[in-house]
Amino acid sequence: MERKYNFSAGPGTIPVEVLEEAQREFLVYREAGASVIEISHRSPEYTAIAESARSSLRSLLGLSEDWHILFLQGGASMQFYQIPLNFLREDQSADYLVTGAWSKKAVTEAKRFGRANTAASGADVDFKAIPDPTTWDLTANAAYVHYTSNNTIFGTQYPSEPVTEAPLVCDASSDFLCRPFNVDGHGLIYAGAQKNIGPSGVTVVLIHDDFFRTRKDDIPTMLDYGTHVEKLFNTPPVFAVYLVEKVLRWLKNLGGLEAMENRNVAKADVLYERIDRTDFYRGTADRDSRSLMNVTFRLESEELEVEFIAEAKRNRLLALKGHRSVGGARASIYNACTLEAVDALVSFMDEFEKEKG
Repeated sequence: MERKYNFSAGPGTIPVEVLEEAQREFLVYREAGASVIEISHRSPEYTAIAESARSSLRSLLGLSEDWHILFLQGGASMQFYQIPLNFLREDQSADYLVTGAWSKKAVTEAKRFGRANTAASGADVDFKAIPDPTTWDLTANAAYVHYTSNNTIFGTQYPSEPVTEAPLVCDASSDFLCRPFNVDGHGLIYAGAQKNIGPSGVTVVLIHDDFFRTRKDDIPTMLDYGTHVEKLFNTPPVFAVYLVEKVLRWLKNLGGLEAMENRNVAKADVLYERIDRTDFYRGTADRDSRSLMNVTFRLESEELEVEFIAEAKRNRLLALKGHRSVGGARASIYNACTLEAVDALVSFMDEFEKEKG
């Protein structure tokens, strides 16, 4: 079977080296005598995997021991609910910076618990740009300020981390570890693994202890962050964590987040240059807000876009269809996507324009 170039927005591509290592270990994991998906989540083998993943995250992000590192289930969508359940009281407000579909969903969940203030929104420009910080209407003494660092559907990304008086809560699902990240000012950072650091099934949640201590009382056991900070309460998604650990080691071996940023900028530059070269392809995000991870663009008609996506698939280029809510084309060039894959896409785009332009 031939492995093709995968531009899926999620679950996204995983480094081939990681998949090959997992393949070699799948039947028998090291000295365990069984597959990693068969061993106890309280075994020394799995404990070592989880601790290695935590160690790599601390190293990559420069996290102090004041940060709790959790591997939870339910995806980012569960965090939309779990965060206000733990941290937003009825007499409080939380600010939300709305830059796309996922942050809109997060606001909806927060309104179940308290006042969720939309402090900024890109809706008036169809989410083509990150709102200018000078326009944000932040609430005094907010419980937290929530933002989505990268928007898979609209192809936008914050150029840097916001700075606010209230603790920041970041949904980093689709650009987690794509570049250096300043954790200062953050109370909580979460990321569904399936975009950029592993398979679906596990969500990485990082909570600073100062913020953790502000959570409410009398929260349902499984949704209380305290339950999972205190101990390994239930069976975690063992295989997903196992693969995340390998991806994190792969990242470290490549040189860490500075090296990964250089790699990602190089890929994005090649693809955006091709889009901007002529009017045949049209980028949808404002240039100052363009994502390193999700490159969105349109052609002159929906019929031509359908043809482009179908022809690309015949040329070994997978999953280039834009999100169903906005249409168009989208190339997700996450960490594991190679420059070779981007070059292949650009070559195809050149040929398609010659034929159809």
